[in-house]
Amino acid sequence: QVQLVESGGGLVQPGGSLRLSCVASGITFSRYVMFWYRQAPGKERELVATITSDGNSLNYANSVKGRFTISRDNAKNAVYLQMNSLKPEDTAVYYCDARWFTREYWGQGTQVTVSS
Repeated sequence: QVQLVESGGGLVQPGGSLRLSCVASGITFSRYVMFWYRQAPGKERELVATITSDGNSLNYANSVKGRFTISRDNAKNAVYLQMNSLKPEDTAVYYCDARWFTREYWGQGTQVTVSS
């Protein structure tokens, strides 16, 4: 059974930081490209960050460049999203996504709320 479990969300003030984690089980994690997406109420799901299977290539949405950092630890079957200088517009449910060829798996999401 494949599971992706996100954690680390919560309520934070503008300018604050959070670190999201996504731990996978039931897959050979080191094969998978990993993605972080987010979805705000009433909006479409947005790709936030991507990391290749070996961790050597990273990509970010323009809206988060310079503030968010994606990383992974293949020994721990985990991918992370370090989020700094958070803004109210970062408020959303954040999801991790694992892809390898035609196989794709999603986590259940973790809520991030940025508000004073």
